[in-house]
Amino acid sequence: MDQTKRVKRAVKSRLLPWFSENKRSMPWRSNRTPYRVWISELMLQQTRVDQATPYFHRFMQRFPSLKSLAAASQEDVLKMWEGLGYYSRARNLHKAAQLIVTEYKGRFPSTADEILKLPGVGSYTAAAIGSLAFNMNMAVLDGNVIRVLTRLFADDRDTRSLKIKNELQQLADKLLVKGSAGDFNEAMMELGATVCMPKNPNCEACPLSRCCLAKQEGNPTDYPKKAPKKKVPHIIVGAAVVMNSKGKILIAQRRAEDMLGGLWEFPGGKQEAGETIEECVARELKEELDIQIEVGEFLVTVKHAYSHFTMELHTYFAKIKSGRPKTLECQNFQWLERSNLRNVPYSKADLKIIEALEKR
Repeated sequence: MDQTKRVKRAVKSRLLPWFSENKRSMPWRSNRTPYRVWISELMLQQTRVDQATPYFHRFMQRFPSLKSLAAASQEDVLKMWEGLGYYSRARNLHKAAQLIVTEYKGRFPSTADEILKLPGVGSYTAAAIGSLAFNMNMAVLDGNVIRVLTRLFADDRDTRSLKIKNELQQLADKLLVKGSAGDFNEAMMELGATVCMPKNPNCEACPLSRCCLAKQEGNPTDYPKKAPKKKVPHIIVGAAVVMNSKGKILIAQRRAEDMLGGLWEFPGGKQEAGETIEECVARELKEELDIQIEVGEFLVTVKHAYSHFTMELHTYFAKIKSGRPKTLECQNFQWLERSNLRNVPYSKADLKIIEALEKR
């Protein structure tokens, strides 16, 4: 029998019953509405279930409806997203909520083409929303599904290739159980997350093990194949905790179009060749806020990894020698009491600076 037919038969007879008995309890799986599905899928794009769950609860408490989200400020939305990372997700969902209110009278769009037009919604998210909220026959393709498919079919092609991903999407479409698209998608993702894991797959517990070619070969962890990762750049950054005579601290807001746009930070920037980190901090604050500072005592070094680079952030206390802050290379600035620093949204790295300040 053709492998695709074998797998499709096993999906219907074994995977879906397995999922019905073994699916994990998740808050977005109850009281399922298009809004709740949308928020959960955006949170889960780059985040594990256990990390996303408390954020989902807080977000729903603060923004229980699409209209409440649309009416909020972007800063409020970013604050609720704070620490979850990939902040373009939060900015896009806020834009999309406002679009739905103005263009669709507050009702979530219910066709695939309309869903795809929402800011921040790509083919994966559209398929997830379409299948889970509207029972559309759309198959999702995420990292878990890719892993399951390449093992089932012993597909040793490079899954970073767009061409190969498109072909895997076509395969997922063929395996989809029509009329049960939501269950199919969640079952495939659940299988990848809990059984067909990257390093230690539990093949004995897998409902699809009998038709898995990688298991038959005895080497499931050889799949999926990926080209070697390029070396990730490492940057050194300097930042300042600038305090005035009243003990207030200067923070700057990143421009909307920049990475981490809309978030607040302790001003600073990337170290250039030939300068000390203290010189870097002084130069950056002159360029960003047009102030001359005196760099003082060292506070903390924060190490953080982003998707495309790693960072070492060295932070110092500082005082203004001359000038008044201006928004040269930032969106806004403000002086805050130390006790009020957490009132606005920051990246994880800047939150660690606040933690260091609170310990002093």
